[in-house]
Amino acid sequence: MEYHISRPGNHMRDLDLTTLRLFVSVCETRSIARAGEQASIVGSAISKRLAQLEDAVGTPLLLRKRRGVVPTPAGETLLEHARAMLGSAQRIERDMAAYASGARGHVRILASASVMAESLAEDVANFLQDPAHRDIRVDMEERVSPEIVRGIREGSASIGLCWDAADLEGLQRRSYRTDHLAVVAHPSHPAARRGKVRFEDVLEHEFVGMPALSAVQLMLAREAAVAGKPLAYRVLVSNFDAALRVVRAGLAISVVPAEVAQPFADAYGLRLMPLTDAWARRRFAICFRGEETLSLAAQLLVAHLEKCATD
Repeated sequence: MEYHISRPGNHMRDLDLTTLRLFVSVCETRSIARAGEQASIVGSAISKRLAQLEDAVGTPLLLRKRRGVVPTPAGETLLEHARAMLGSAQRIERDMAAYASGARGHVRILASASVMAESLAEDVANFLQDPAHRDIRVDMEERVSPEIVRGIREGSASIGLCWDAADLEGLQRRSYRTDHLAVVAHPSHPAARRGKVRFEDVLEHEFVGMPALSAVQLMLAREAAVAGKPLAYRVLVSNFDAALRVVRAGLAISVVPAEVAQPFADAYGLRLMPLTDAWARRRFAICFRGEETLSLAAQLLVAHLEKCATD
């Protein structure tokens, strides 16, 4: 496999992955000798390849200092691109090896806390239980929406699932499931006397907060600002389960997807009051860079998740 990089004022030069891999190793070890030991290549051969690399790009890439070798500013830029290219090459090799062995490949998903807590695990499990998908492997990782979008744009994952109000410009999107935010309170809490509620009507109480960049927290902060009222936090936690346990202890109320809170509320006798605000009904989106960037395994999974939204 070869990548072609154009040198201004010169003809196209071919940069092979082995040279890029050696360049990355030299930058990481700060030593041509150590890089050679790791690759079982003599140092002089590496030096020759690096000289050819510098000639190809038309600028010095490394500085030889007393304590080792360090990349120049141009070298730092190439290092970033080289790592991305080598990562892509590894994914290609892995996916092609999977096809050769009769498997379908590997899919990495980045998903919001709401999606992870509500339905994604079950939907992916149903997908993997299909005998036709027995050799597909799926990795799921929780992230806040801005990190999901950035990860998909940068190619660190194939598929993202997040609130559809996130900035998805430049990405392909498909509809996924919906949810409905609700206030959860201990039965003894003053807010528990209500049925359905508007968010503005419970802003007088203290809340259990989630990570600041999570979709729920961003939405609540925005709506409190619109109402012109402060959003007071008694406790900050990292996930819905912890938030519900704080509510169970009677310390504060929380806004949580009803789909997540209902089993917990039923088990521990908590009051679950759906928000009547229009924004409290949310839809999630499946996002990816483009159909052409998805492996067959990822395409099959996207189609399955999209179908789940209509079932």
